[in-house]
Amino acid sequence: MKDFLWIFIIIATVMVFSIFFFIRENPFDTTSFLSLEEKEMVAWQRARMQIDPDRTNHLETFKNMQKNLELLKNVNSRILIGAPPVKKKLLTIGISSVQHPRGSSLLDTLQSLFFASSSSEQKHFIVVVHLADPDPKWLGQMISSISTLFKPYIQARQLIVINTPLKSYLPLKDLKKNLHDSPAYVAFSSKQNMDYAFLMNFATNHSDYFLMIEDDVKCAPGFVTQIVTIVSAWENKSWLTLNFSQLGFTGKLFRTRDLPCLVHFLFLFYQEMPCDYLLAHFHDLLMQPTPIQFFPSLFQHMGNSSFFDGKFNSFKDKEIEENDPGSPSNPAASIYTSLKVANGSVLMNAYSLDKNFFYTKSAEAGSHLTVVLDVPAKVFRVQVLTGSHLKNKNQLEEGHVELGYDATNRINDCDDYILLGLLENGTLNKQVLSNESGKKVKCVRLLVTATPPSGIIIRHINLWIK
Repeated sequence: MKDFLWIFIIIATVMVFSIFFFIRENPFDTTSFLSLEEKEMVAWQRARMQIDPDRTNHLETFKNMQKNLELLKNVNSRILIGAPPVKKKLLTIGISSVQHPRGSSLLDTLQSLFFASSSSEQKHFIVVVHLADPDPKWLGQMISSISTLFKPYIQARQLIVINTPLKSYLPLKDLKKNLHDSPAYVAFSSKQNMDYAFLMNFATNHSDYFLMIEDDVKCAPGFVTQIVTIVSAWENKSWLTLNFSQLGFTGKLFRTRDLPCLVHFLFLFYQEMPCDYLLAHFHDLLMQPTPIQFFPSLFQHMGNSSFFDGKFNSFKDKEIEENDPGSPSNPAASIYTSLKVANGSVLMNAYSLDKNFFYTKSAEAGSHLTVVLDVPAKVFRVQVLTGSHLKNKNQLEEGHVELGYDATNRINDCDDYILLGLLENGTLNKQVLSNESGKKVKCVRLLVTATPPSGIIIRHINLWIK
């Protein structure tokens, strides 16, 4: 058995490298317009198919790549509402929408998106909506509604609405029948692949990152800050997609520099399978086969069923956070601080679950209060309350909370901290995103970022753990 396995590996390796060499020396006609990197991607896929011919049947569609790429060069998705930002943003949030038999949820999605983000968060992102239905009556209604309901965001260049002429699409008749789906559904998913591709193609140059959500979702409060926090922690790591939802194409974050390759891929295989299946193959080709998924999810579908043919699907994400997280856990921990402890005040009161509190007469920028857990744990929510609950005095107006992770077993501190969020009106109440790696939190640090004019009351630092 071992001998057979080694023979299999040697044959696969020889096949891959022989094709790579052939490409470099003799580019074949169907891909002569591709860059060397793209040709190698094609070669890798061909080699995999020869090793495991049942894995995929995508090879024949490579012949149409040139025509599809030429299509993109001649397409200009037209702007119906709004204008691109003057300066490049951190994030573009993309939504593609068409008519649905049970009515559109796009307006509710946009409302949720803007209401779930603060004014400071909105400065760092734009929203691009692709109205991808050719019906002129529906287009007119949506343009009118969006223009009226979201006028401030349009004027601030935070919302752009585009449309791509149907004549720009590839053929939607006589398509391949795959996955036992009806011809009508194959046409629907094939067009949806192109809808998404045109949207991504438009969004490529407006930001550093691109977040795809669907047109029927509810957004978790503060989702932008949570995504930015994760991105900052993963900035120097290798990844193709970060997933903030397990539902379809919702909550998928890309670097915009990767979008052109994905756009080409969607056009190349547009009639093969739905977009979420194609994304899995795209990951496989570019060597990120395992999804990088963060929990809890930041997006939830508004309905329970799909919009096509009355099919019922379970569209609720089981990992999304519930509205009521229950009582805090506050496991055993030690408290350390550089704040000046007032006479009679007890430091541990800041972490206790009773009505006591901790008071410091003065604080300087850079001061901290750090909770160090006796046993690192999976923390899924953090709450920090400062100030008097009666008159809202003695709040920490300018401060933030960080989560610490430990690698060297330090006693009263952690090696690596990432930002969880900023205090607003003296409080913070945030869910903690984590991926499947199981990394546990050891430290929760409250940091003073500007010297307050008076003393600070820290009523509670509460933790919820799994």
